[in-house]
Amino acid sequence: MKILVCISSVPDTTTKINFTPDNKSLLTQGVQFIINPYDEIALTRALELTEKEGGKVTVITVGDHSTEPVIRKALAVGANDAIRVDAVPRDAFFTASQIAKAATENNYDLILCGHESIDYNGARIPSMVAEMLRIPSVTICKKLTIEGKVLTAEREIEGGKEVVECPLPAVVSASEGMAAPRIPNMRGIMSARTKPLAVTQAVDVPKLSEVIGYDKPQPRSTVQLIPADQPEKLIELLHTQARVI
Repeated sequence: MKILVCISSVPDTTTKINFTPDNKSLLTQGVQFIINPYDEIALTRALELTEKEGGKVTVITVGDHSTEPVIRKALAVGANDAIRVDAVPRDAFFTASQIAKAATENNYDLILCGHESIDYNGARIPSMVAEMLRIPSVTICKKLTIEGKVLTAEREIEGGKEVVECPLPAVVSASEGMAAPRIPNMRGIMSARTKPLAVTQAVDVPKLSEVIGYDKPQPRSTVQLIPADQPEKLIELLHTQARVI
């Protein structure tokens, strides 16, 4: 089984986010980048499937050379090889187009992604890739099994669970619960240095969207404590300041 796992390089969850003076891009100075956590879940499940059924796991990311440490970590965790599309991703359509091109050239049985990245939270790429390849997609999956050429995925829905079956090849996006991310050991870290990392050029696609700017949320106001024996004061503030009553 050949599995392609899509990974993205995102700021660490503890990072304090700041933007450039024109508010059009992230200020990357001093920012620690990691594998998107949902992509780590997808990678771990891919490794589990190939360890059981046999096969090969390839990771792909769209980004410049600064993303290579993140790719090497994915290789250290257990991926067999990697593809880096040498381009700065400008939107979901651009990124999905690069992934679809690589998938078309290599005939993967399964494409796994995290259901969204923790920086943009768009959750668009898995479905876009599936549509471009004209294959089934199952999103936000908690469980995934493969039997022959059929996959079974479990999703959480309003008030219950949904179990979906579809033929391979397919695209599946992973959510919490599908697998527990692995920590690379020393042997994996050493072997990652020699695993193949192919750098390819991006395919040209139309520019469909553009970031106009980013705004940070307003700072939280200070908390005002009201003595428990003064409920009338609380009511007055809710009416005059908060304006919720």
